Amino acid sequence: MNTSHPLPGTDGHALVVTRVSDTQWHAVADDLVVGSGDASRRPDGRLFVSVDAWDGAVFDRLAHALLTDLPEPLHTVTDEADQETTAAWQRAGFTTVRRERCYAVPTDPQVTGLGTVRPPAGVTVVPAGQAQEGPLRDLDRVVHAEVAAGPGWPAMPAQVLPRPAGTTVLDPARYTVAQQDGRYLGLLRIAPPRRPRIGLLAVREDHRRRGIARALLAHALESLHREGVTSAWAEVTESNTPATALFEGIGARRAGGVLELAHH
Repeated sequence: MNTSHPLPGTDGHALVVTRVSDTQWHAVADDLVVGSGDASRRPDGRLFVSVDAWDGAVFDRLAHALLTDLPEPLHTVTDEADQETTAAWQRAGFTTVRRERCYAVPTDPQVTGLGTVRPPAGVTVVPAGQAQEGPLRDLDRVVHAEVAAGPGWPAMPAQVLPRPAGTTVLDPARYTVAQQDGRYLGLLRIAPPRRPRIGLLAVREDHRRRGIARALLAHALESLHREGVTSAWAEVTESNTPATALFEGIGARRAGGVLELAHH
């Protein structure tokens, strides 16, 4: 695929934006790549785009090419503190559809107050790496189906790792699980970047409001603390009041935010 969008550059040189693959665009001036754009479809079906360009005019040309070549709606994410990039997407017609709060979550039980938290009667916590893969994948599918039938994926955090179609659990070793009578009821996934990230915390609908999510969080954070990790990272959609209250109630500190913007 090689779709070109020749346009004049701001410095008098020709600027050509070319779609070099299904998911990537290059902006070229004087035989030099001066910017790039890409697209990726998330597991929930949303199509996300990004632009990497120092010059605002180049950014605008790439954004125009993405909008021309791709079906809508298109989504993108920006750091809420990066007003310049947010303004660039707004120039292209994108509007904010969700705000996510980023939290630094302490792991020390003395700080979180979770040291005395235990699972409800009859429920046990299966440590990370010890869950049976088959039941874990079944629970993950149930959780995703409940999200789809309830608030819907557009209401969930934007920072979701792309994965092959039909694949649920990418790395079972990252999951802590709550079980009762051999049935998996809830899960917590810790992603492993430089600062561990709480990527997913979910409990089956018919077992919520029993303290299972809090018990999973207590177990996972204490495990990280024993490993010498002082804090984890979490993103919470601003409208998710229960999750916000849960993290702020254990001493999580607001550490920025993320905006999701969309073009319809």
